[in-house]
Amino acid sequence: MALTRDIHPMPAFVAHALQERGLQAAFDARPAYQKNDWVGWIARAKREDTGQRRLEKMLSELAAGHGYMGMEWYPKPRKED
Repeated sequence: MALTRDIHPMPAFVAHALQERGLQAAFDARPAYQKNDWVGWIARAKREDTGQRRLEKMLSELAAGHGYMGMEWYPKPRKED
């Protein structure tokens, strides 16, 4: 049985922050589950300051090139053709 997750739409302020910081390509390169989890995590914040803190966490992990919601994560090495 496959697990299913709700698909979260990208809030405009998150898309704007990714573009403004030049991190859209880094975000797009992540697996779909990570992108969806981050967007949902940010969007579910009840307080604006919590959402901003979560957004900053995501942006810093993308800028570092590793990490996913506070956990170690590194992209898989690409196979040579």
